[in-house]
Amino acid sequence: MKEKKAWVLNGFLGVLLILIFVAAGLLLLINVNEIVGVVAIVIGALLASGLTVVQPNEGYIVTFFGSYVGTIRESGIWLTVPLSLRKKVSLRVRNFNSAKLKVNDIEGNPIEIAAVVVFRVVDSAKATFDVDRYEQFVEIQSETALRHVANKYPYDVFESTGYSLRGNSEEIAEELSKELQERLSVAGVEVLEARLTHLAYSTEIASAMLQRQQATAIISARSKIVEGAVGMVQLAIAQLQKEGVIELDEERKAAMINNLLVAIVSDRSANPVINTGSLY
Repeated sequence: MKEKKAWVLNGFLGVLLILIFVAAGLLLLINVNEIVGVVAIVIGALLASGLTVVQPNEGYIVTFFGSYVGTIRESGIWLTVPLSLRKKVSLRVRNFNSAKLKVNDIEGNPIEIAAVVVFRVVDSAKATFDVDRYEQFVEIQSETALRHVANKYPYDVFESTGYSLRGNSEEIAEELSKELQERLSVAGVEVLEARLTHLAYSTEIASAMLQRQQATAIISARSKIVEGAVGMVQLAIAQLQKEGVIELDEERKAAMINNLLVAIVSDRSANPVINTGSLY
C-alpha cells in the first residue's frame, strides 16, 4: 500500500450543493414531480454522507466499498466520495517510553535498559492496511530493536577498546534509530529520535561491577601518577646536573630517585628530614 490523495471538494461548496439539491427536491416534490423531487433529495443526502471535518495534524483514510480511495490530510471541511468510510489517523509527533528491559550485554552481564522513541506517521495507508494496530507494532518493534542493540555491545569497556552502551551514548542512539527505522518503515512510521533513558547493571551484579569500576579507576589514576612522577624525577636530575649544583654518583642518584618517587607517588604528604651534620 502507498498513500495517495483522495478526491475532495471544498466543504462549504459541498454544503451549498446539498442545500440546493434538498431545496430543489422539496419544491419539485410539492409543485412539479414527486419522483424528480425524491431523486433530488436523495442526491442531497448522498452528498451529505461525504462531508468530513479534518483537524490539524490528522488524516482520514477514505475507503469505498472495501477499496482504498485515498487520504485527506488538509485540515478543514471537505466533501469527498459519498457513502465512503473514513478512518482517522493521527499525524502528530508522539513518544513511546519502553519499559525497563532486563537483557544480557555481549559479555553476558545482565543489565537493565530502557529507551524513548519519538515517531510520527508519514504514510497513513501503510499504517492502516499493512500492519494491525500500528501503535502496538511500534511498541513491540521498539523493544525488540532495543534488545538487539543491547546484545551487541558491552555495558562498559575495561581492558579493550570499542563502543560501549555507557560510554558511547550518541553512537548507540544513532544505531538504535537506524535499526528502528528499518523495522518500522513497513508501517509507514518515521523515527525522529531514539535515546536510552535508563541503563544500569542488574541488582544481582551491581555491587561487584561497582567494585570493578572503582579498581579500574584507581589503576588508571595510579598509572598517570607514576608516569608524571618519572618525568618529574628525570627533569629534576637533568636540571641539577646541567647547572652543576651537585655531583651525584650512581648510588646517590639511585637514592635520590627513590626518595623523589616515594614523595610524589605516596598517598600521604612527605615528611622532610633535615641533615644538620655531626655534632662531634
